[in-house]
Amino acid sequence: IRAGMDMGIVNAGMLEVYEEIEPHLRELVEDVLLNRRPDATERLVDYGERLKAGGAGAAAAEKKEEEWRRGTVEERLSHALVKGIDQHIDADTEEARQKLGRPLAVIEGPLMAGMSVVGDLFGAGKMFLPQVVKSARVMKKAVAYLTPFMEAEKAALAAAGKATKAQGKIVLATVKGDVHDIGKNIVGVVLACNNYEVVDLGVMVPSDRILQAARERGADLVGLSGLITPSLEEMVHVAREMDRQGFTLPLLIGGATTSRAHTAVRIAPAYRGPVVHVQDASRAVGVAAQLRSERRDAFDAENRREQERLRREHEARRVEKPLLALEEARRRRTAIDWSSYQPPRPCFQGARVLEDVPLTELAPCIDWTPFFAAWELRGTYPRIFDNPQWGARAREVFDDAQRELAILVGDRRLRARAAYGFFPANASGDDVDVYADEARSGLLGTLHTLRQQSDRGPGEPDQALADFVAPRESGLVDWIGAFAVTAGVGAEEIAALHQRAHDDYRAIMVKALADRLAEAAAEWLHRKARADWGYGRDEALSVEELIRERYRGIRPAPGYPACPDHTEKRLLLDLLGGEERVGIRLTESFAMQPAASVCGYYLAHPQARYFALGRIGRDQVLDYHRRKGMDLRTVERWLAPNLGYDPAGA
Repeated sequence: IRAGMDMGIVNAGMLEVYEEIEPHLRELVEDVLLNRRPDATERLVDYGERLKAGGAGAAAAEKKEEEWRRGTVEERLSHALVKGIDQHIDADTEEARQKLGRPLAVIEGPLMAGMSVVGDLFGAGKMFLPQVVKSARVMKKAVAYLTPFMEAEKAALAAAGKATKAQGKIVLATVKGDVHDIGKNIVGVVLACNNYEVVDLGVMVPSDRILQAARERGADLVGLSGLITPSLEEMVHVAREMDRQGFTLPLLIGGATTSRAHTAVRIAPAYRGPVVHVQDASRAVGVAAQLRSERRDAFDAENRREQERLRREHEARRVEKPLLALEEARRRRTAIDWSSYQPPRPCFQGARVLEDVPLTELAPCIDWTPFFAAWELRGTYPRIFDNPQWGARAREVFDDAQRELAILVGDRRLRARAAYGFFPANASGDDVDVYADEARSGLLGTLHTLRQQSDRGPGEPDQALADFVAPRESGLVDWIGAFAVTAGVGAEEIAALHQRAHDDYRAIMVKALADRLAEAAAEWLHRKARADWGYGRDEALSVEELIRERYRGIRPAPGYPACPDHTEKRLLLDLLGGEERVGIRLTESFAMQPAASVCGYYLAHPQARYFALGRIGRDQVLDYHRRKGMDLRTVERWLAPNLGYDPAGA
């Protein structure tokens, strides 16, 4: 790479950390590849013959294993950190303490040197996130071993001014109302690996607590994380509060729903200090280092220029592509011939709760592709294993996941539960009225849907979810389904046990698997619901066909592209019997607890398709606020990412 190579074809299964190749062998191979000496080929062939004579296979692997244990204690610690091997860490750490005299010298010396190698390899793309988290596990266990010794001499060290100096201190928090923390935890691990002091405030943290911690702990940086769309507006609120209170610390923004554009358009204008969007954990160290270096002003100026460019582009798009009037968009609704449609009737009416869904039934339904994305390994399962750059690492983390999943399934500490039901319903304009019985004698509630307002071209409808439910004037009694599943019962407790054992890798793994099991539960339950609804009884779909949604009907979720309003979750859970009966609690921002939970609707019409709402106009927002009976400013806050106008200037 340093010499300018653009591409290489490799055997992914044989990839090793380059710096870990035995130095003499590395030199011989480089001599051949780079044509550094005339006898390079002969020397490499001779070396190969000696290896062959010395035996191979398991014996050679065993020999290699023994060799690294024969190095100096500093070399062994560095090797253990780079390879993520924690079997000998206590003994090696004690040996280093005895050799160097003080526990702090072990941390400042071989441990930090080893983590510097890890940081360099990660930054150069020679290590990947799962390996880094394993390295962090080794580091944490070494520090945990040394902590009692350091506590014993803490006062003396402080007096001597020899305390370890961190690269910087960052306060991390998942913002108020949001319970998702996998990405934040990974960022914290990566920063800690690079000698940053990380103050992790956890989840659902209000702005005043974030700012108080930043002030009291003397933070150099503040990092905000969130997954659900309301978190975006909460981040704006935190930025405004930081500005109001006179902060100038850099503010880092991250999370699945965040973006460079939203950060530039909504968050950065609210705060005078640097506001930087961090796309993933691999970028966090570089961004933090820039903001802590003498290049801070230049980096900030460059970031502000880029954000100004994004704001101009955003404004240009809004001007260039005017929205349709709401009434025109309604005239372009999805065309469905209701006169030739007979809604299928479910085998039961109302809600049912499945108290303990066996994980053995859910595991085969897991879609593994998003699991790898959580570890910043990009690719589609199972083709990801063929990736020449990170295929071997993907296989390694997948094998670890299989072992962890077997434990979770076997010991039953992690549990899943589900609730689902069917209710008579009819569309009423852009809303769906849900009835207590087929005679439609009593109204259980109204689901409010939103309609696309972009000019999608000839023959392309502007859709709302209500389009897929028979309107009352059709004379048909249609049905709508509701569901909620969780596979996170016990996940936080299991993860906490691993964290107390200084094993962030397994803690993150448990949460990532719980998320996958929750999505698998949604898939598993939808298959059951289609059978109960009648139209899916004869399905014979493979797991891959299920994941690719090769079936009739959809299950849109409040807070996602087709229905971005999270407040609709309240009625959905009420239809299923309430939070206590379902076993899922809503936060003030309508995030679900446990975090590994999914809820949504079932729509059965054969023409039902997923879509993204996109931008909507003020005429629809005014109409929506009247239909919901919700304060206009509150509606604008919940729908902020979809507003096609500036509410401040409206």
